[in-house]
Amino acid sequence: MPKVYVKTYGCQMNERDSEQVAKMFTEGGYTVTTDEREADAVLINTCSVRDQAEQKALGKMGTMIHAGRDRKHVVYGFMGCMAQSRGEELFKTVPNLDVVVGTQKYHKVFEYVDNILTRRLEARMDDPQYSLRGTSVCDTAAEEGSQNTIRDHVPKAREASSFVSIMQGCNMRCSFCIVPDTRGKERGRPIADIVAEVRHLAAHGVKEVTLLGQIVNLYGRTEFPKVDGKSPFVQLLEAVHEIEGIERIRFTSPHPIGYRDDLIAAFTYLPKLCSHIHFPMQSGSDSILKVMRRPYKNEKFVEICEKMKAARPGIAITTDIIVGFPGETEEDFQATIDTVERLKFDNAFVFRYSKRRNTPAAEMEGQLEESVKEERNQRLLAVVDRLAIASNAAIIGTRQRVLCEGPSKNNAARLTGRTTQNKIVIFDGDPDRLTGQMLDVLIEQSTGFTLFGTACLEG
Repeated sequence: MPKVYVKTYGCQMNERDSEQVAKMFTEGGYTVTTDEREADAVLINTCSVRDQAEQKALGKMGTMIHAGRDRKHVVYGFMGCMAQSRGEELFKTVPNLDVVVGTQKYHKVFEYVDNILTRRLEARMDDPQYSLRGTSVCDTAAEEGSQNTIRDHVPKAREASSFVSIMQGCNMRCSFCIVPDTRGKERGRPIADIVAEVRHLAAHGVKEVTLLGQIVNLYGRTEFPKVDGKSPFVQLLEAVHEIEGIERIRFTSPHPIGYRDDLIAAFTYLPKLCSHIHFPMQSGSDSILKVMRRPYKNEKFVEICEKMKAARPGIAITTDIIVGFPGETEEDFQATIDTVERLKFDNAFVFRYSKRRNTPAAEMEGQLEESVKEERNQRLLAVVDRLAIASNAAIIGTRQRVLCEGPSKNNAARLTGRTTQNKIVIFDGDPDRLTGQMLDVLIEQSTGFTLFGTACLEG
């Protein structure tokens, strides 16, 4: 039985796409392995949003191909946003690469890889030195309906939560972002199909789903009508909320554009919606938001956050911020710090601006020195960390409802879970009994970013 190794870099959408690919391989008779040294097919799925992810992926692939140079039958492939963006160029960058598959062709990966591997194994039976190297496939063409192919899941024992892709693509044109070119235009899946997928997950014990979309709150806006003044996304939230067995609903990532009052109101009557939103701000400066092509002003962003806090008291808000964007002055940067202080985010992912090719921002005047970006990055991180530490400290001594995800990655002897505010909690317990279960945990300690407590168990 052949084995496939799948490595993912980037966002939750990449993880979900990789799961779909892995499912197709298992259905085709392959075993998914975590050891690339024993794999017959090696796949890397990576994004193009930041250069670091691309460089890691290229480096990892080069290392694996070199390490496996004596296993000539192995098929190596890239899939995802970097594959979509670079296409045929990757064959020149990475010698002995076999497959490059874009974001609308995940459902074709198995076919391409299996065909090459089968031919190589057959050829090897006749001549061990013959490997059919040079046989390659590059498919980055658009395909109508591709959003409907990300729908299957790899079964996992006592799975607590799962990602559900509800759409593909993005119609926004932020000046720093390559996603509209790599993911295509917005395309939403039918509500009925998504509900059926979530019902299937619930039947297998999943208690929490995270709905995924590049701009998730704009789901279905060009395809499905409003009903009773509610957007398609709110209609979807209501439908998922009705599914028996689902206890928590998350979504990521929304955009201030389209974050209407109907979505804010949903947090007042849909209790399964988790008390956490990840809401990318990018900058607190109106002038920088304008050159970023983010079509809102800072006060609009603040207004939405304050409405969310009023609708759901205690809600945690996290965000993304880019520092060192072309033309960013000290005053612009200070405006970002001021907004972070004002909104008191529970956490933030802070990124130094990096050029992405074929984006308007890469050609803008006023590119900042790396030393300036790094200095601002560290200053902002200090503010974010202080606020996050204070937010976690305020929870000490309280009972928190936690969904147990299983053994901690950092210490397998202990369990890990998340609160409705998406805060990580570490505690002791029996993994066989508690994984996938909701339970109360008394929070006793915080290291600043991780909470520690004792499970409150009956009997």
